[in-house]
Amino acid sequence: MLLNAKVVENSSMECLLNLWKERYNPDLSALYLATDNSLSRSNLLKLTSPEGRATTINKLHRRLLEISCQIAEIKTKSFYADMPNIVELWKTKGVTQVVLKVYLKLLEIYQRTSPNISPVLHLAGEHIESRSLASWTTLAKQALGMPPIEELVRELEPMLLTFQKQHIEVQDRHTLVFITTLLNFTNQLLLQKLTPLEQVLLKPYFKFVEEQVAYPWQRVCAAVAKYPVNSAMFRIVEKMFPAAAEIAETVYSKLVKLLPNHTSHRGELTEPGIIHSCIRDLQIFQAYFWLCLLEVSLVPVEEELVELSAIVLPTVGVKWKMIELWNQLLVEEISSRATPTQRILLQPYTKWWQQAFLKKRELFFVPAKYHHHQTSPNLEAQSLSSQRKWLYEQSITLEKQGSRE
Repeated sequence: MLLNAKVVENSSMECLLNLWKERYNPDLSALYLATDNSLSRSNLLKLTSPEGRATTINKLHRRLLEISCQIAEIKTKSFYADMPNIVELWKTKGVTQVVLKVYLKLLEIYQRTSPNISPVLHLAGEHIESRSLASWTTLAKQALGMPPIEELVRELEPMLLTFQKQHIEVQDRHTLVFITTLLNFTNQLLLQKLTPLEQVLLKPYFKFVEEQVAYPWQRVCAAVAKYPVNSAMFRIVEKMFPAAAEIAETVYSKLVKLLPNHTSHRGELTEPGIIHSCIRDLQIFQAYFWLCLLEVSLVPVEEELVELSAIVLPTVGVKWKMIELWNQLLVEEISSRATPTQRILLQPYTKWWQQAFLKKRELFFVPAKYHHHQTSPNLEAQSLSSQRKWLYEQSITLEKQGSRE
């Protein structure tokens, strides 16, 4: 959850902040393996020019953004149609309007970013396409990466915090759930309008927005500032922080093997949308784990993460068995990567973490009306309630409208 965490600049914070920035380096591996000439690295560099960025932005014009946000809103409403109090949130129209403003600001930042591509262009005379992925990636980070994290936080966070504050004041915990899903759906829709090369450049921006709303990374950076760089606390977080995605992917792979028949409202664990959500959520859980460790407190997990999970997971058909195994595998994977000394430090927190969810176990039982039944898309649409059927039809209409524009 976003909270206005003031980051005190010192060597510990600076180190972790740099690791946070690394999360948003463009993924260039597909370019290195590609045989399609249109995916060449020289073409990618052309897209980073002011003219190339303007071309990309023209594809994502305001009307397309509005339509994409509307479609994403409809899909989000349908997804959470059975969630208590969510209808009142929809009526305000506030969430979607804030999301639209965020994307307009994000694309404005993208267009005005002036990367230093001269070191990379210099490689053009050195057979740029034949360079190794490692050497080319190192040189390309400065050219293709996002502007400083601090700039993005400074420009985007105020509108997100202002919006969140309005709903926290009325004790509406559904806001974060709604806006995270809305961003996820909107990102998917917008990326479909871009070429693979444009996706390489814009994915880090979209990833940042989705994470800034749901991940407490900034709070972790603020909490680590009170620990010296040679302290045990700092060293374990420094080691695990960059491995968050790898840890999430490992845990997810184990979940798929152990729960091959698990389904939720969105389908099976192997479906692309669910893979993205699981990997994202496993990293959110890790961020909260490190926040608890650094703050020497279980408040973040007990009063934020458990409560939010209890709101969402049963409603979308995720059963307690999945949640229990999820947490068990996560803490086991974290512990397996720690040194013996570090495991002693982690042990109380891994135990307390699982207990925090266990104490609220009764909140995670899925009511019978939320049990998932697989049907074909057409039959599913026919079996929807009148509200969901209307939302489904509206989504199709807007998608057609967006295609024409």
